[in-house]
Amino acid sequence: MATKKEEVKFEDNLAELENIVRKLESGDVALEDAIAEFQKGMKISETLKKTLNEAEQTLVKIVGKDDNESEFSAEQKEY
Repeated sequence: MATKKEEVKFEDNLAELENIVRKLESGDVALEDAIAEFQKGMKISETLKKTLNEAEQTLVKIVGKDDNESEFSAEQKEY
């Protein structure tokens, strides 16, 4: 397992969350284990959401010709 200094990749977190969902959907998990897995899944989900929000904020900005960042709008066209 990764330490706080090591960042887990988005894809690895997503795969772990998918495994948890499959396990819970199977219905073959004891109640206590299901609760623990659900809590773990919620933590992973929050991490994924934070990562996606940060990526969205990064992608919304574009670098102008003068190397200044500006907000991207749908009206801007690629040339």
